[in-house]
Amino acid sequence: MLKKVTNLLTAVAILAASTFGFSAYAAPVVVKFSHVVAENTPKGQAALKFKEIAEKKLPGKVEVQVFPNSQLFGDGKEMEALLLNDVQIIAPSLSKFDRYTKKIQVFDLPFIFKDGNAALAFENSKEGKALLTSMKGKGLIGLDYWSNGMRHFSANKDFRLPKDIKGLKFRIQASDVYEEIMKSVGASGQKMAFAEVYQALESGVVDGQENSFSNTYSQKYHEVQKTILETNHGVLDYMVVVNEKWWDGLPADIRKGLSEAMHEATILNNQIAKQKNDDARAAIVAGSAANPKHAKIVKLTDAELAEWKKAMEPVYKRFEADIGADLIKAAASHSNKK
Repeated sequence: MLKKVTNLLTAVAILAASTFGFSAYAAPVVVKFSHVVAENTPKGQAALKFKEIAEKKLPGKVEVQVFPNSQLFGDGKEMEALLLNDVQIIAPSLSKFDRYTKKIQVFDLPFIFKDGNAALAFENSKEGKALLTSMKGKGLIGLDYWSNGMRHFSANKDFRLPKDIKGLKFRIQASDVYEEIMKSVGASGQKMAFAEVYQALESGVVDGQENSFSNTYSQKYHEVQKTILETNHGVLDYMVVVNEKWWDGLPADIRKGLSEAMHEATILNNQIAKQKNDDARAAIVAGSAANPKHAKIVKLTDAELAEWKKAMEPVYKRFEADIGADLIKAAASHSNKK
């Protein structure tokens, strides 16, 4: 009798599923995408585009929730949250992955890329793509790189040469390479969460920072700094990563749809990154003209730029063993191409 009742209930459940279109995955897969920057940045816009495309490709199967501006987790906690599956996708700067693979430190080496195009060419190369999967087995899978332009130093004083910032404190990301970079020019690097930087600059806890123009403008750092030196000393790109166990456990069609959506969002991100940085640079220049208290942008001469490069040369030797000479050579080769 019990067996008949069980069979009847199973039949009713199957009938209900077929009648109302339910399946084993009736409830949409919730995908939490957390990031730390504003929505009007390249990353912020690309995250929203990913949501739009993913939900269009997989109607009723996925719900993408985007949380910008450290709403869920700051950049000091987002990696831990991803590994715990509290969020499923994050897009940290490349500096954040050195604890999982030392090879990723190649992106932080000073002046290794002459511009964003050289960095993008490396990211799309065989060696660059291999880094996306270099953290498998440690809970992380990289889906793609997102561009965000080049880094520039800013400070609360006038400066042009490395000697001018000796003794100053600069906010840096949690990167051993950047800590060494600051030492090479006689300054000290203070590792600090992105969301804390504005207040630290305003209050004088740190004297300066280094960032892309789009981040500097969107976070209003130019309002609490005196000079932005257009150094282009590093690339501030991101790796979009997912929780490995969660990703591998998704149905194949959902994984495929999300991968396609990410590819389209990446194209958009890389298209708007340069424009956003150009627009932000122009806005900072205009703001400086209107308000003398806002930071002015200073361009370096070739001779001045050479001094910065020379001062930072020792950083390469310090990290060559961890990164690998061949990988450094492969990355640098894209800056030598015309």
